[in-house]
Amino acid sequence: MEKSVLHSGCSEVPFVSQTVGRVPQRSNARSNRARILATARLELGRNPDVTLEELARASGVVRRTLFGHFPGRAALLDALAEEAAEALQAAVTVGAGVTEPADRALAHFSLALWPVGDRYRMLLALARRDLGTERVAAILEPARIRATAIVEQGQRDGVFHSQLPAAVLSAGLEAMTVALLEEVNTGALEDDGTRVAVTTLIAAGVPEKRARIVVDEVAAAEV
Repeated sequence: MEKSVLHSGCSEVPFVSQTVGRVPQRSNARSNRARILATARLELGRNPDVTLEELARASGVVRRTLFGHFPGRAALLDALAEEAAEALQAAVTVGAGVTEPADRALAHFSLALWPVGDRYRMLLALARRDLGTERVAAILEPARIRATAIVEQGQRDGVFHSQLPAAVLSAGLEAMTVALLEEVNTGALEDDGTRVAVTTLIAAGVPEKRARIVVDEVAAAEV
């Protein structure tokens, strides 16, 4: 039988059971929130105009539960954007600080970022309309700084072409990656990131044969 912790003239209070009882509720809330966000990534990719009511049904939660976590569409998209920013920041740090040739560094960078872009590619359709250019720029800033630094290194070492300034070439590579992610959205492209990485190196000025070798070596090392 459960023992009370208070006896002096007061009603017995089963303190332990109350404390333990709160834990599953917090765990439940975290689980529901994670499930809603995961469902939103999928459903928004299929239909950027999906309603919160439809997302609640697809998530297997009641409307009140979804609105308890996300009181509106803006709050939901903000949470997805925050997730994407954290994932992107983590991917950018992969290989940072490691001394290696620029072509290998760019291959590492491309392969690390592709899964993040693929997971959050539904934000591409929502970026300008719902998130705004300033929020998107803030999310992408760490990746842009890292990419430009890699391109600068490659141009100094003669690994990448110097037809364009480093910042401009880096912006072009980013735009190409975004375009390829949009092709994934349409179903025209399926890739685990290796073909995109090879294409990125070629666009930076690495000969195709060398680009394939570098990406294959980097990809094999990451397995």
